[in-house]
Amino acid sequence: MKRTASIWIVIAGILWGIMGIFVRKLETYGFTSLQIASMRLIGGAVIFVIAAAVFDREKLRIRIRDIGLFFGMGVCSILLFTVCYFTTISMASLSVAAILLYTEPIMVMIMSLFLFHEKLTARKYTALVLAFTGCILVTGIGGDMKVSALAVGTGLLSGFGYGLYSIFGTYALRKYPPLTATTYAFVCGGAGALFICRPADIAAKVQNSGEAGKVILLMFLMAFVTAVLPYLFYTVGLASVRASSAAIMASVEPVVATIAGVLVFHETMTGQSLVGILLVLSAIVILNINPGLHRRKKKE
Repeated sequence: MKRTASIWIVIAGILWGIMGIFVRKLETYGFTSLQIASMRLIGGAVIFVIAAAVFDREKLRIRIRDIGLFFGMGVCSILLFTVCYFTTISMASLSVAAILLYTEPIMVMIMSLFLFHEKLTARKYTALVLAFTGCILVTGIGGDMKVSALAVGTGLLSGFGYGLYSIFGTYALRKYPPLTATTYAFVCGGAGALFICRPADIAAKVQNSGEAGKVILLMFLMAFVTAVLPYLFYTVGLASVRASSAAIMASVEPVVATIAGVLVFHETMTGQSLVGILLVLSAIVILNINPGLHRRKKKE
């Protein structure tokens, strides 16, 4: 069960990693980063609600007193980290924004120590170091790079917000199935996004694009492929994998983003990026090694 859950989490990271393809395409139509992020959230909320209503209406039932959990997942996590992440991108390079976002596994691990009393094992610590180092190498950070204090602050806040999904999600999954938890997380996050995305401006840009059908299809595919599916897969995996381990496994995202840049946008992959990819993949393998099986073989 844990091995299957790990696969779902890695798939989620892969789907998150191809988000840049949709973002770059939608930017050509004049949408801002915040608008694209908001469309992804709002579109995801609509898809989740329709899917739950059609296939299993029981999944839409929640207790009012638990709305705080979904507010935490949707607003304090998804919306917060998205806004902070794109804000950091506007003030610093993509590589700096990415590496600050991927302080998330460290934050999740620290929070899990206190909230869930998880143990910081040597295996988990090794995987964390490998994943974080790999992310640094993949994003290509190095040399004389000046970053403002504000950019560092919003970047770290994006990592914190990203990590909160694993924390709130762990609590929510003790009471609700993954579809319910993810649906209401997006409903809350999408409602919050409406206040920052200027919906009238989005509608005007779609209308003036001359390709309204194509733009709407792109919005739908972005919401479905990079929001609905990965968040559902990640939440399903989170039900069987500890929050700290799940956060490290999702670090495959910048690896996929780098590969997508090479294949789709013909960006250059350096030897440093390749080493970084291998380190992240090594971290995932280490987390999925069954220590109990190793001990049994040793005894035999």
